[in-house]
Amino acid sequence: MTNMIPPKKICCIGAGYVGGPTMAMIAAKCPDIRVDVVDLNEERIAAWNSDELPVYEPGLYDVVKEARGRNLFFSTDTEAAIVDADIIFVSVGTPTKTYGRGAGRAADLCYIEGAARMIAKVAKGPKIIVEKSTIPVRTAEAMRTILTANSSEGQFQVLSNPEFLAEGTAVEDLQCPDRILIGGERTPEGDAAVETLVNIYSQWIPRERILTTNLWSSELSKLVANAFLAQRISSINSISALCETTGADVDEVARAIGMDSRIGPKFLKSSVGFGGSCFQKDILNLVYLCEHFGLPQVASYWESVIQMNDWQKERFSGKIVNTLFNTVRNKRIAVWGFAFKKDTNDTRESAAIYVCRDLLLEGANIALYDPRVSQETIIADLKYVGVSQEMIDAQLTICDSCEDAALEAHGVAVLTEWDEFKEADYSRVLDGMHKPAFIFDGRNLLNHDTLRKIGFEVYAIGKG
Repeated sequence: MTNMIPPKKICCIGAGYVGGPTMAMIAAKCPDIRVDVVDLNEERIAAWNSDELPVYEPGLYDVVKEARGRNLFFSTDTEAAIVDADIIFVSVGTPTKTYGRGAGRAADLCYIEGAARMIAKVAKGPKIIVEKSTIPVRTAEAMRTILTANSSEGQFQVLSNPEFLAEGTAVEDLQCPDRILIGGERTPEGDAAVETLVNIYSQWIPRERILTTNLWSSELSKLVANAFLAQRISSINSISALCETTGADVDEVARAIGMDSRIGPKFLKSSVGFGGSCFQKDILNLVYLCEHFGLPQVASYWESVIQMNDWQKERFSGKIVNTLFNTVRNKRIAVWGFAFKKDTNDTRESAAIYVCRDLLLEGANIALYDPRVSQETIIADLKYVGVSQEMIDAQLTICDSCEDAALEAHGVAVLTEWDEFKEADYSRVLDGMHKPAFIFDGRNLLNHDTLRKIGFEVYAIGKG
């Protein structure tokens, strides 16, 4: 495999939230390497070739624009890109299964298998296959089995290279990551393949930040990292309920414990609940793996992280109903934010989806504003969680600004921490609302003392 150093052509199968930005950064930093990002979704590829990228990330367009057409190309010609590539990244979706064994917990690996079979069908000569998708431990073994069983001319080394991007800061994370993790077989051929990938990343990342492990450690590390981060959020959210009952302030508690060097301050921000493409999916996958390997106590422990997150969302929507005199029927509720966090248009597992669903089922009229999420995405997400089209038509209004959403509203629910919500004209917002006017700050984003002084009734997560 040493004849592949240095590589001249890279192919990435999958143009989603991980594949597109990661390959754009590699192309920008390694102008001598041709990078082809391929996907069967023609609409997605067209967007990558336009000025309106399918992924919103601050700074991403500039990175794409620098390399696109020079050494970065987006197309649907998957097989041709595979044939020419020295390294093939597999960055396809691994959603939670909705059917059969492991439904609701296990990762659905049908797209991973499909990619492996496509590679085996057309690949000739030595290839490095890099798992970029978040996958269960020992998936590399399954990929290698499929590749070798279905290819007479290919020679494959399978590596694990999980991504640790945080949406909203993905470009910064790609530019200056905490670490790059690469797992491979502990053989001369595996070591050579690992070193090939190390040499690419070392074009802009210090070598000491590039960690190499065996395949299984690398695969498991991504699941465990996300599980630990989600655990911290659920832990502080559990304390937020206690703070509200006792009169403590969750932000003060978080600051006090975060100054302990053994704990640290990150991911101790209480909120209406975590979302995104990874946390819940990866924890559910971890739960399934623990059950599969006969570790029910470990599975139960990690499942409680999800249960606490679900309860926090239910608790927040319940607080809105209870505060508005135990009914929101026919009342207008302004929902500010639908993305799962600021600086992204990603809504996967967003807390806003479930809060909106609960309020709609209670008969509320939702006036919703998000600066980046499309109406089509909002409607599709609500339908997915059981809201009917009739209910959407009758009870949901998509607005052009947060102030418009609050007009004639009984309450405002802040569900995404967009910076513009801190800068709204709250005197104007108050004047246009029914009285008493309530604000439910699900992100502890706003200045609550100021809001109370001008006349708002304020509920905030974890504030006694």
